[in-house]
Amino acid sequence: MYSLVFLGFVSFALALFLTPLIRNLAWRFGIVDLPDQLRKLHSAPIPRLGGVAIFAAAICSYGLLLLARFGSGAIVWQDLPLVVRILPALAVVFSIGLIDDIVSLRPWMKLSAEIVAGVLAWLGGIHVGGLGGYSFTNISSFAVTLLWIVTCTNAINLIDGVDGLAAGVSLFAALTMLIAALLNHNIAMALAVVPIVGALFGFLRYNFNPASIFLGDCGSLTLGFILGCYGAVWSEKSATLLGMTAPLLVLAVPLLDVGLAIVRRFVRGQPIFDADNEHIHHRLLSKGFTPRRLVLVIYAICGICAAASVLLTVSPERNRGFVLVLVCLAAWLGLQHLGYNEFSVAGRMVLGGTFRSVLSAQLALEEFELEVRADLTIEECWDAVSRACPQFGFSGIVFNLDDVKRRWGIDAGWQARIDFPGHGHISLWREAGVKSRGAAAVLFIDSVSRVFNQKLSTLETIEHR
Repeated sequence: MYSLVFLGFVSFALALFLTPLIRNLAWRFGIVDLPDQLRKLHSAPIPRLGGVAIFAAAICSYGLLLLARFGSGAIVWQDLPLVVRILPALAVVFSIGLIDDIVSLRPWMKLSAEIVAGVLAWLGGIHVGGLGGYSFTNISSFAVTLLWIVTCTNAINLIDGVDGLAAGVSLFAALTMLIAALLNHNIAMALAVVPIVGALFGFLRYNFNPASIFLGDCGSLTLGFILGCYGAVWSEKSATLLGMTAPLLVLAVPLLDVGLAIVRRFVRGQPIFDADNEHIHHRLLSKGFTPRRLVLVIYAICGICAAASVLLTVSPERNRGFVLVLVCLAAWLGLQHLGYNEFSVAGRMVLGGTFRSVLSAQLALEEFELEVRADLTIEECWDAVSRACPQFGFSGIVFNLDDVKRRWGIDAGWQARIDFPGHGHISLWREAGVKSRGAAAVLFIDSVSRVFNQKLSTLETIEHR
């Protein structure tokens, strides 16, 4: 216990001492985060090498512990081979974050380095062994471990948008892991976590609103990576069948944010790695929260999740159902309050029948295109178009291609005319005021233009032979 107190206090004191020095060094070399009034809302440039101070404090605290010759020094030496095997992975993540802080890298470069680090961590003995009582095979364990570590790495990085947010959330997660390690009498785990806890406490003195230094990618990426690795170790030592439940809960806020970001961008058809200003903290700011109040609210949520994790650690079977229901309900209520339009629209599409309508229209389009692309004459293509028009809400068609001239339905409402130079045109009519299948109608017009251009081009090529 004395060794834990020593590690925590020394890392805290070192962080208090080193952070101003690193801040001044970053100022001197111009390694600062510039405001843009879009995603970066601070009013002036802020140094961004806080991760250097945190991890220098943690590493130095280990060195001083070994020099002090406390009894736990033997435990540190005993676990040193495992630590050494993981150090290359930590070095990769920290280095790529530090390089990004200095010169700015493309997202795929950082992701590639994170994957390499995840592979090195798995080779070093960090494994997610199972979930829900199901034990993974080596291949499954590798895939799940890699996904978990990379997700955690980016989760802390993505929420690092408000003074003190990422560092505070990481502190709650690390502190919860320390409590769980002590409850499970896992001294080695406690010794691994406590320097991070102390260093984060010291760093928050300078990072809380108004911040004078930021974590930077070297801090946020490495913190996420370390917490992911510790979470995997925690799940291996957990007595509950849902071994990953407690780590998931303690990192619930950043993991929820990264999950929402992926789904939002996928639904909108945006690149997954493109930055935006729709993260949880951005949404709360848009609702009138001040940065300080926002951070305190998220701290409170993290505290509740931490308590739930400890409950699962103390009495997993008794509290598991209650905790999971409570967390799911809280997450649902939180999403409702954040007001993401993507999810409300998607919900209405699924529940209101719009999704089924779009799906059936897409299937009808594919059948129509396959039929027209087949070995059909222009006359036979007319039959295919006239049969398909009513399915997409069109009330009439004027078909004038080559020597085939046909009409069907009512020529009233608005008209979409598709010209085919040298061959003629097709006009599709739709009655004014018809709202059903509006999106499908546009898709059908585009489909007719595309497949008939291909059809006519193919027929021209055959005639010239």
